[in-house]
Amino acid sequence: MAAEQHTRDNGVKRRHRQEGPQKHVMIFVLSAVLTLIAFAAVAAGGVNPVFAVILLLVMAVIQVFVQMGYWMHLKDKGHMMPIIFILGGFLIAGTCIIMALYWVWWD
Repeated sequence: MAAEQHTRDNGVKRRHRQEGPQKHVMIFVLSAVLTLIAFAAVAAGGVNPVFAVILLLVMAVIQVFVQMGYWMHLKDKGHMMPIIFILGGFLIAGTCIIMALYWVWWD
């Protein structure tokens, strides 16, 4: 694919940067390493269960940000509305979870 060229008002041409496969391979390897770390923590058996749960949650949060940022292209310009809707979904889901827990524990 060739980079697109756009002219500005003053006639200067600028090329848009394109992401090559190197960044995608790097992010895929990072995702695989995070998954292997989480799997190794559980498969080891001798790990404190509280530490394993905390480690799994941290790995999951990192995985979510990596997946959303790079595979869903939310790091690029012009993706503010999807980010707002995703954050709104997290807010609504979090509110529902807190309400359900409060409802169950209150009785």
